Amino acid sequence: MATVELSFSALPEHVRTARLIVTAVARRSGVAEVLLDEVRLAVGEACSRAVEAHQRHCPDEPVQLELTADGHRRFEVIVSDTVPGEDLGGAPATSSPAGPAAWTDGTAPSGALGDGSDALGLAVISGLADEVEISSTPKGMQIRMSWPTGS
Repeated sequence: MATVELSFSALPEHVRTARLIVTAVARRSGVAEVLLDEVRLAVGEACSRAVEAHQRHCPDEPVQLELTADGHRRFEVIVSDTVPGEDLGGAPATSSPAGPAAWTDGTAPSGALGDGSDALGLAVISGLADEVEISSTPKGMQIRMSWPTGS
């Protein structure tokens, strides 16, 4: 199991760099070429959400990414922020590969998010990744996404 860890300053211009790195690692990990755009878009959405949260609450803290190609034919990306409980009202949430039904119209789950824009982004991520798990912990929010590999 190979893991690449990346952290970057919470600046919008670094999201593009993160997308490029993740796409390169996904390609080397055996993710099919037809899925690379989905990987790039989902990771870009997750990183943009984390950057926005950091800019509001902790602009000096870096956004964290963990990229893993495991032996179970999966490529996994975890995007973590350090904004405790901010986005999901402190409640953990898990979405299926089809995405949470409450988010498909851009509305947030009860007690979350405010304007609904984060919920729309999370729905987009759920539609792009093969599997998605979204959780809010005392340390921050974590979005875990995965795609199949050909290896």
